Amino acid sequence: MTGHVFTIAGGKGGVGKTTTAVNVGVAMEDAGYDVVIVDADLGMANLAAMLGVDHETSLHEVLAERAAISDTLTEGPGGVTLVPGEQSLEAFADADPAKLRKVIKTLANAYDVVLIDTGAGLSHEATVPLGLADSVLLVTTPDSVAIGDAGKTAQLAQRVDGEVIGTILTRAEEQSEIDEVEREVEFPLLAVIPEDSEATTNEPLVLNFPDSAAAHAYRHLSTALERVLKGEAVETIVEEETEWFPSGDEEETSDDDEDSSGGVLGLFGG
Repeated sequence: MTGHVFTIAGGKGGVGKTTTAVNVGVAMEDAGYDVVIVDADLGMANLAAMLGVDHETSLHEVLAERAAISDTLTEGPGGVTLVPGEQSLEAFADADPAKLRKVIKTLANAYDVVLIDTGAGLSHEATVPLGLADSVLLVTTPDSVAIGDAGKTAQLAQRVDGEVIGTILTRAEEQSEIDEVEREVEFPLLAVIPEDSEATTNEPLVLNFPDSAAAHAYRHLSTALERVLKGEAVETIVEEETEWFPSGDEEETSDDDEDSSGGVLGLFGG
C-alpha cells in the first residue's frame, strides 16, 4: 500500500498552512507514522526557514531536474522528514510544477503520510497539489476574504478531482467566527485552532508549547486524520469528535462555568 497524501490548501496567504502542516506532521510522527512534509509553495517557500533547518538540496532543484528527491530529504523536529524549497526567483523560474506528480508518487511509496504545503492563490503551481492529494484540507482564518478564498480553492480542487474532506479554522478568538465558517464553507469543520501569539513564536508548538490550547487542537486534528488513514469517513470524525465543535451552550454559561471549561477554548482541551 502507498502512503496517504494530504494537501494543505487555502487561497489566501498567511492563514497558517505551513504551521498546520508542521504541527500535524510532527503529531502524526509522534503517533508512530512515518511522515514527510513537502514545501510545494514554489513561489514563497518557507518551511525550512520557519523551523530553522538547514538543507543542501531543495525541491526546486528536483523540479528543475538537477537533483533526485532522495537528495532533498532533511530531518526535521520530532523526527519528521522535510522536503524543503528555496526562495530565490531563479529557482522558482526553473522549477516545473508538472514534475511534482512524480515526486509525490515516489514519496507516497516510501512514507505512511505525505503532507503537501501549498502556496496562496489559484495559480498553476498551487493547483497541481490539489489534484495529487488523496485528501485536501482547507485552511482559513476568520477573515472574510480568507473564507471566500478557501471556498474558491475547494471549487478548484473539485475541478482537478481533488477530494476536500474538511476545513481548519486558525486564529479563532470567538464563537461567531466559528459559526461563520460553518455557515460559509460547505465542508465539515475538522478543527478550530485558537489565536495564541505567544505559543506560535517557536514552531512546532506541539513540541515547544505542548500544553497550549492550539497544540491540543492540532493533536485532535491529527487523531482525526489517523482515522482517515484507516478508511473511515469524514462523517465519522465529525460525529465522534463533537468536543471540537460549538455546542451552542457556550454563550449561556456563567463566568464560573467559562473559567472551568475555557469557554470557546474548551473546544481545544485535551
